[in-house]
Amino acid sequence: MNPELDKLHPYPFEKLARLKDGVTPPGSLAHIALSIGEPKHDSPAFVFDVIRDSLATLASYPLTRGSPALREAIVEWLNRRFQLPADLLDSEHHVLPVNGTREALFAFAQAVVERGRDPLVLMPNPFYQIYEGAALLAGAEPGYLNCEADNGFIPDFDAVSEQTWARCQLLYLCSPGNPTGAVLDQATLIKLMELAERHDFVIAADECYSEIYFDETQPPVGLLQAAAAAGNDQFKQCVVFHSLSKRSNLPGLRSGFVAGDAEIIAAFHRYRTYHGCAMPPHHQIASVAAWSDEQHVRENRQLYRRKFDAVLAILQPVMSVSRPEAGFYLWPRTPLEDTGFARRLYGEQNVTVLPGQYLSRNSRQTNPGRNRVRMALVADLEECVEAAGRIKNLIDSL
Repeated sequence: MNPELDKLHPYPFEKLARLKDGVTPPGSLAHIALSIGEPKHDSPAFVFDVIRDSLATLASYPLTRGSPALREAIVEWLNRRFQLPADLLDSEHHVLPVNGTREALFAFAQAVVERGRDPLVLMPNPFYQIYEGAALLAGAEPGYLNCEADNGFIPDFDAVSEQTWARCQLLYLCSPGNPTGAVLDQATLIKLMELAERHDFVIAADECYSEIYFDETQPPVGLLQAAAAAGNDQFKQCVVFHSLSKRSNLPGLRSGFVAGDAEIIAAFHRYRTYHGCAMPPHHQIASVAAWSDEQHVRENRQLYRRKFDAVLAILQPVMSVSRPEAGFYLWPRTPLEDTGFARRLYGEQNVTVLPGQYLSRNSRQTNPGRNRVRMALVADLEECVEAAGRIKNLIDSL
């Protein structure tokens, strides 16, 4: 067996299951899960119609690089969303459809990392555990960049040593952040691109929460947008990952894309032809329809705004919690240790949240997720409000 498999940490939800083991919640209260970031809003009905109408395409093998129609729809969406000049992105060379960002974020490290160079893969801390697992199975050392409240939950990139940057081969970014909701600004992204050029590493920007934000006039900036603003019109060493899972409430479609540096995209495409992971043809056709429509995305954001307004009105008087810049998570500080809080919340109120320390690693003598929990406001408004009320009841009882 691959010896690197032994380096993988238990997934956060494995730890959560062990934490809850032996606890019996009150039977009078229905269970409410705020622990998993799986969208629960209705998927757009027109996507189902497109899938039904395109099932005949299953008679043919799909191409790994996707159909021209899908790649063109992705480029058109990127140009609209990130205000890119129409002549920068080429659907033939800059875009590659993938089966959701999770699969692609993992596979990307396997294609990019050079094992013989003492590789280091940097990532935010807390983080999406796929980044760490991808680094380990690529034979690299994960490096953790703490995201603390006093720096707006953004890593202090200025504190990273030149020696660390020199070893770095891949930098994972997550903006808007999971679980913090923090958004990297354009100046920071440009500074990171300059570091990538100087030290020859690749930036992999996970932007799958980019379409859930609260101010319609201030959408989160993207890495390709920053590259264009900085004159990096070839998107050198920059790759972004996007998905329909959160944007369009289609997690089961497993549809996303990778876009950016044409040389990196070509190499990743070569890797993926061996990997055997072409998107099913009817999913491609449905994805064209989803990327081409914004009305359902605006309606989705409005649903999240209502939930954040209602939940924060209940929780802010009793705990340290604030509205994130974007995304659908709350990242509150807990009145007692995060694991104890989560266990008691489940045992006394039948609400499940994810302890923050399960999303982080000890780094610089601290775990930046400790004494915080992640709450995913993915259920409907009534259930989120009910959960907030139960959390308040627990805190009032402490």
